[in-house]
Amino acid sequence: MPAKPRLASFDRDGWQLRSGEESHQRSPDTFWVPAAELRGNLRRGQMVRLIFDFEIVDAETGPEVWGERMWAMVSEEIEGRYLGLLVDEPQAIETGEDIYLCPAAEIAFDAEHVVDIDDASRTSST
Repeated sequence: MPAKPRLASFDRDGWQLRSGEESHQRSPDTFWVPAAELRGNLRRGQMVRLIFDFEIVDAETGPEVWGERMWAMVSEEIEGRYLGLLVDEPQAIETGEDIYLCPAAEIAFDAEHVVDIDDASRTSST
């Protein structure tokens, strides 16, 4: 059985995923997330939106965290953690051959990170 994929962190990767659940708890009237049942039962091929936080150092103001919402396609679930392929191109960072985060990059995430699910990606049961 494959090992549980690791989540990205600022220390190792320079970016990490923001918890949609925590954001919703802080601002329940203005920050919506899909129901826990939907986020916890994702299927291969579904499109999910995640918030990527980037640690950016400005020469004048110092380190700042910038958030960017991007879509990923669910590819599999391993030990309760999802893997998905990034669909969008990050705008908050410059991509290049030394930057892992680019379209088709594999992203590990938990249900708590999902802030939207594309309804069009759901299969019909009829």
